[in-house]
Amino acid sequence: MNIFRYKYAIVASLVVAAWSVTACDEDDDDSNILFGQKTEMPAATDSTQTSTISTNSYTKRLEVPALKEGNQFYYHTSIEGKDTVMTFCFEYDFSKFHSRWIALRFDEVTRPKVVSRKNNDSEVLYQHDELLPTQYMIDDDESFDGYDHGHLCASADRLYSRTANDNTFYMTNMSPQIGSFNQQYWTSYESYVQTKGRDASFADTLYVVKGGTIDSDENIIKYVCKGRMAMPKYYYMALLKVKNNTYSAMAFLMEHKTYDGAPTTAQMAEKIVTIDYLEEFTGIDFFHNLPDVIENVVEASVAPTAWGF
Repeated sequence: MNIFRYKYAIVASLVVAAWSVTACDEDDDDSNILFGQKTEMPAATDSTQTSTISTNSYTKRLEVPALKEGNQFYYHTSIEGKDTVMTFCFEYDFSKFHSRWIALRFDEVTRPKVVSRKNNDSEVLYQHDELLPTQYMIDDDESFDGYDHGHLCASADRLYSRTANDNTFYMTNMSPQIGSFNQQYWTSYESYVQTKGRDASFADTLYVVKGGTIDSDENIIKYVCKGRMAMPKYYYMALLKVKNNTYSAMAFLMEHKTYDGAPTTAQMAEKIVTIDYLEEFTGIDFFHNLPDVIENVVEASVAPTAWGF
């Protein structure tokens, strides 16, 4: 199967790009209202948190995929003014020492650029994540056997505060990546997401899920970091945007290998797939917190021109 040909399910009148939504308020959780029901939010404090699926309201956010049994949900936050803001959340697979996915959003609070990237001269650049049980922690700055520490939630995704940016340097947010892939190829897709996420004229909120394939041996290249951490064979980004109560979605799926430079816009477009296709490929149920009537439509098709391609 050639996964890199276009996977567009074009429907009459490009209904995905034009679908008008009134069933779901786009401020689904920041206002403590989820589909019309009040939810209890965590106390406002700079924190790192873990919780069960059934008790944590963060799992109901639109960007959060369905969780796989046996894995654990975690999130990092910071205080912005009087509010607790989630930097990103993730599902951790203890058997692979790797996050199955990370999820975040760009909105009026998280899209500003206020700080710069954490200083590379820091005594400790990458930090072990104390959220994890001790036996599953990856040590500070631990070697990935010569491969790059590739951010899943990019440092440049979270520039709205010092704490938020520092949170992106936890080892749970790192994935072992081939140098040219991390520094040129993956970075190009990250830059695209950041540009769209910070453009309020493009999206009121852009919901983002990123990760690498670690669920099956056929989609893992090898294990690094003393044979504990999976190196994904493919990486993906799933995107859901809302603008004026209209939702649309798209995804990228790319092979993890050596590339000769950064991709062109046309080459980036070749990696576009529908959310439905990405779900079939990865086994992850993205954007499942949308009402079904919306989810079924936006995940089945994509209009590349509406996303700048």
